[in-house]
Amino acid sequence: MGNSIGSGSSPMTSSAHPALINRFFSGSAWIEGAALNQLDEMSRLPGVLEIAAFPDLHPGKYGATGVALLSSRLHPLLIGNDIGCGMSLFGLDLPLRKLKIDRAAERLRRFETQAIGNAAELLTEAGLSTDLTPGALGTIGGGNHFCELQAVEELAEGGSADGLDDQGLYLLVHSGSRSLGATVFSEMAAAHSGLAAGLDPGSEAGAAWLMRHDQCVAWASLNRRLIAERAAAALHADLRLIADVPHNLVRPSDRGFVHYKGAAAVVSGELAPIAGSRASLSYVVRPSAGVARSLDGISHGAGRKYDRATMHGRVGRNRSEREQLLRNSWGGIAICDDRSLVVEEAASAYKDAGQVVTDLENESLVVKLASFRPLVTFKKAVDEAEVEQRRRKPEYRREGGRGHERY
Repeated sequence: MGNSIGSGSSPMTSSAHPALINRFFSGSAWIEGAALNQLDEMSRLPGVLEIAAFPDLHPGKYGATGVALLSSRLHPLLIGNDIGCGMSLFGLDLPLRKLKIDRAAERLRRFETQAIGNAAELLTEAGLSTDLTPGALGTIGGGNHFCELQAVEELAEGGSADGLDDQGLYLLVHSGSRSLGATVFSEMAAAHSGLAAGLDPGSEAGAAWLMRHDQCVAWASLNRRLIAERAAAALHADLRLIADVPHNLVRPSDRGFVHYKGAAAVVSGELAPIAGSRASLSYVVRPSAGVARSLDGISHGAGRKYDRATMHGRVGRNRSEREQLLRNSWGGIAICDDRSLVVEEAASAYKDAGQVVTDLENESLVVKLASFRPLVTFKKAVDEAEVEQRRRKPEYRREGGRGHERY
């Protein structure tokens, strides 16, 4: 399962002396052998000095996902194309007692149509060029990205002191740099055939990638805020930022550059979300001083248990099963009009986020403050106007509309 770190047209070269690997997970964690093999290969990459591996570890395209990696060289392949991807948590000024889930789902289904203001001005305010894909701002994208309305399931002692309220509502947003990051990645890979060996941070190529990387990180953070503002507007609510934590990026340190590959880049004492699935609990934790041992990284979510291809045939074999996947035990609703995505993002595709948090707590990396249950999870909605337009086409009528079956 998963691709080898050396697979594809750009195999990674390795050095003979492996770097130190610190494993911050217990025997209870679901860790595939393929991920451990990739971890070993990553430890032999040029310039790599140290790796922290977390309990959400799973195989990835260019190395295991769920790691923080310290290197004297830059490794853009490890960060991939969704540069700056992360999670942001917002509190809403709506009380839980007034929530009607069905009505909230109806409003959130069309939240991406909410106005976001002048895109050029927003980019300028964020210190970004106005030509950096303004049309994609405020959009989630595909894959495992989402915007989720949540409520506190359990509030730990001390959680209230951090501004968490068990009678409030929250938005957790997971998204990244969209087509901007993909363009940066593809152009860098095309320009440097030796990218697999990494880049010298002092070189022209290294400096250029870092500059564009920083733009992607800033753009992705702005994007998450605009997604939340759109969702809050659809719900007729105001919002406040609680945490904004990226997990696909590079940060400089006094020892080199720390690469966060599907690992949350955190600051001790500042809150961080750890996502579950659309049918399981998510968590908010406070990283402790112990995160210095893990290169200031922790898990950002549960991590995949089964890859996307494997999920087909496991669940969602018929329409009835797919409809069941769009509901959870708390009465929550998932909005996802892509049949494949419904199956690939089923709760059973993911590990137990509770076990992930327990492992991090036992390693003295975090303190758990609260668990959150998913109420409405937005992933992908069909454009109703586009569907209606297609229905009117002769070829659609001849085919009986098979390509546009709704759930």
